[in-house]
Amino acid sequence: MSETAKIWRETGFVENDVWVVETDDVKASEDQRALLPLDALIEKAESSNDVGLGVLIKPADDVRKLEPYLYRLEIVAVEIPSFSDGRAFSHASLLRERLAYKNELRAVGDVLIDQIPLMLRCGVDSFAVRNASALKHLAEGRLPGIDVHYQPTARPEEKAGGYSWRRSTTGA
Repeated sequence: MSETAKIWRETGFVENDVWVVETDDVKASEDQRALLPLDALIEKAESSNDVGLGVLIKPADDVRKLEPYLYRLEIVAVEIPSFSDGRAFSHASLLRERLAYKNELRAVGDVLIDQIPLMLRCGVDSFAVRNASALKHLAEGRLPGIDVHYQPTARPEEKAGGYSWRRSTTGA
């Protein structure tokens, strides 16, 4: 694992990203902005008229609590604490499909290369990647592909296959 995360989008790596997940060791500098925990975001939104806010959604958070504030958010980051925890996928789908969130949706934490295509399908559009193997694959433009899908998602499909229960991105 590398020390700091690099932000990746389908267009490539992002330079000078301003959003920071604060920890005991890491604090946002003067030219950076903190991704607030859900309760802190709600408190700030209730006490101000600020817009352009950022929030970090942890796996146990109820993402529906964001609904009244979505128009004020510039970014929502969903946390992946480990590769086996899929709640970030559910949070992303809820935000895109049911709550109609349109701004940046980022995955942070234990982001692995195999998860990125699936998270793109759920509506995640940026990734804070620390995993050395994933960084290498992304730098080389080697994103794994998934040809057949069994469910529709937030991201429109290129062309549906011949079966009503199967979705294919290859046009087969």
